[in-house]
Amino acid sequence: MLLIYSQTSSARLQYICTFIFAEQMRIEYEITIDSERFSLHSGPKLNYSKSRITTEEFFIQSHELLFETQIKEQVVDCFTTNGNKAFFKTEQSDFSFDVIAAAFYLLSRYEEYLLHEKDMYARYDYENSLAYREGFLNLPLVNIWIQDLGKSLKEKYPALNIQNTVFTFEPTYDIDIAYSYKHKGFFRNIGGFIKDPSMERIKVIIGMAKDPFDCYDWLNQLHQQHDLKPIFFFLVAERTSQYDKNINPNKEAMWKLVKRHAKKYKVGLHPSWQSGDDKSLIKKEKELLEAMSDKALNCSRQHFIRFNLPEGYNHLINAGITNDYSMGYGSINGFRASVASVFYWYNLGNDMVTDLRVHPFCFMDANAFYEQRQDPQQTLEELKHYLAICRQVNGTLNIIWHNNFLGTSASFAGWSELYKQFIPLVRQ
Repeated sequence: MLLIYSQTSSARLQYICTFIFAEQMRIEYEITIDSERFSLHSGPKLNYSKSRITTEEFFIQSHELLFETQIKEQVVDCFTTNGNKAFFKTEQSDFSFDVIAAAFYLLSRYEEYLLHEKDMYARYDYENSLAYREGFLNLPLVNIWIQDLGKSLKEKYPALNIQNTVFTFEPTYDIDIAYSYKHKGFFRNIGGFIKDPSMERIKVIIGMAKDPFDCYDWLNQLHQQHDLKPIFFFLVAERTSQYDKNINPNKEAMWKLVKRHAKKYKVGLHPSWQSGDDKSLIKKEKELLEAMSDKALNCSRQHFIRFNLPEGYNHLINAGITNDYSMGYGSINGFRASVASVFYWYNLGNDMVTDLRVHPFCFMDANAFYEQRQDPQQTLEELKHYLAICRQVNGTLNIIWHNNFLGTSASFAGWSELYKQFIPLVRQ
């Protein structure tokens, strides 16, 4: 067992130690404020305080962050150590920075609680983030730090039984608009044709061609071939709007589509844009999707990744959501929380850990196409990077695709082929 000494304990310290040592290193640990007990401990021990106690301990000089209860601007000066960025530098420690406090800062999304600029969708703008400004947005830096800490502890205490986590791949799909033309109704199709005349629309409506957004059989074959366990997030807004353009969820075709997927795969809610303004809609949409899927649902991902902390996650918890897949950016790819592992959300608003499990994603097709303006080959290389780095840290590669990118629409030519090329690489 690893005994950790701190002059005082706190909810923040307990939370981040659980993540680092129990969830990531998978070792037994205990926190004590008894310096005498710590001194007499004969096994591995980590002193997390302001000064050394013994000569045989592993010492990390503690930053004040984990012993504060307020939210305030922190002095965050980055430097390079072991080839990667770090902050909260220490001078007299056995580790070059306070990795425990730094990991908490990134994992809790501390900077998102501070005054910041919003983007055009009133979301936290990624350009505010430390990861973007310091150039490590494309890295699960917290996982890398924990690996480095584990190696240092192992060098000090060879008998310490650190067990690595296992790399996992989790493909997810946002079904914003289930079909391009089918099941939209007469008036929506007439309006769409006037705006953009298309023979394809006519052929699909009269049954002479397959809807370009209908990639469901193709996806199912891909999942079976490579033994994948995806999650499908369905948008079921009962009223269309500027950003909610889904098929009417009360149509028989939508019920059949949801039920068909729920029989084979995990299904989650894609809360509508409107639910960001009328919070009561989250629960209503959840209940509707549960009726459609004939399953109790506990997971969701925000449409347009529209949420702010802590309000956004509090609303999900109130609606009965226990697993959220929104931790990423809606306008650039990368690791928003600098981690490639599932973690519990720590609500800095009331300074306590919650039961909401956060599943961060690092890639979304819409970001690559619309925001980063990449072609399929460039995106394949980006995906290869995320695959390699998630494997390196034994993390989870969670990616987002939309059905419209994977169908036969000419607008997204080559994107389904790129996805088909990428999947076998995951299984190598």
